[in-house]
Amino acid sequence: MLTALLGVLGLGFLLGMRHATDPDHVVAVTTIVAQQRSLLRAARTGVLWGIGHTATILLVGGAIILLKVQLDGIPPRVGLSLEFAVAVMLIVLGLLTLAGGERRVADSTARPLTVGFVHGLAGSAAVATLPQVALIPDPRWAAGYLAVFGVGTIVGMLLVTVSIAAPSLFATRRFAGMNRTLRIASGVASIGFGLLLAHRIGFVDGLFTTAPTWTPR
Repeated sequence: MLTALLGVLGLGFLLGMRHATDPDHVVAVTTIVAQQRSLLRAARTGVLWGIGHTATILLVGGAIILLKVQLDGIPPRVGLSLEFAVAVMLIVLGLLTLAGGERRVADSTARPLTVGFVHGLAGSAAVATLPQVALIPDPRWAAGYLAVFGVGTIVGMLLVTVSIAAPSLFATRRFAGMNRTLRIASGVASIGFGLLLAHRIGFVDGLFTTAPTWTPR
């Protein structure tokens, strides 16, 4: 039994690392990291994002486990609203990046924490209702799974931010004006992805219609 539980926890760590590579996560972090001028600060951004994300997963996902809330017990409009918050955040993040000039707003601790927290809020129901969690009868072990999943997400996002920041830092140091170009490109990409996400959630999935359908992602 213990071996099986440890195996599930190990799987949770790997799934957490994979979770960090979801497109909306990468776009949000790229928008922040594009303004960094230090690989160490970029890595710090990834870790802070992961901590914010993990905090929400533990708070909301833990409550779902303890209260034994089933997936079909979560109203579709609530789930879609949480995901829509991510779309709005990506748009706002892009606008702030475009309006930021040459200010290194990414040096802020609050920004990556907040971005990670919002992403975690949207994905906590999906994580807490994973089949792996359902296989764990003890709520304490299930909460442990969420914690390990969160650690995997932190490690994964650390690797993602470093892999994004390294080539961009090399380019900005080698070519004058590249930093401004990357900042603008990341801001536009964040706004564009946020608008596409908002359209899908609002009209394809039906948040703004009379028949919403929600599949946790």
